[in-house]
Amino acid sequence: MIVPLTHLLILSTLIFTMGIFCLIAWRKNIIMMLIGIEIMLNAVILAFVGGAAYWGSADGQVFALFIIAMTSAEVSLALALVVYLHRRKKSVDSDDFSTLRE
Repeated sequence: MIVPLTHLLILSTLIFTMGIFCLIAWRKNIIMMLIGIEIMLNAVILAFVGGAAYWGSADGQVFALFIIAMTSAEVSLALALVVYLHRRKKSVDSDDFSTLRE
């Protein structure tokens, strides 16, 4: 392995932290919240693939494929929900959707 595992884990931690900050900073905008979640999941994928390459096992790569499949389903459903709610409320502000709890 050319890149040491510690460097991959540090990069994964930085990317995950950026995703958390994106999620916290733009709590009002649903689309930016989805982008933050995607960034965090990509950081987890990087950690799984780096660990799989370090230990010479395919388990991390299999988990990465499952995460990719899960995120594609999550994005399609979440964006369909955002489009529906935008047509209904004319906004992507998360505070406008408090009526969904009722």
